[in-house]
Amino acid sequence: MSRLIRHDERSPLRIDEEDINERYGDVAICRCGLSETFPFCDGSHRNTHDEPDDGVFVYENGDRQRVERIVTADESENG
Repeated sequence: MSRLIRHDERSPLRIDEEDINERYGDVAICRCGLSETFPFCDGSHRNTHDEPDDGVFVYENGDRQRVERIVTADESENG
């Protein structure tokens, strides 16, 4: 499975000591791309646990939708 994720930032986020979670003693970085607090994990990955392996998905307002095809601005088709 894979996901289409929109990223709006154009610079890195520096992680400081204050980013350490006091309860767990670590910094959880999002790898699913769905976190509202990206790049930090907010638990949104739980929504992906039942994604089939044979698809590409996009999430809008928490709802999963299968992507059938991707067409770029020059109208070339991918996937």
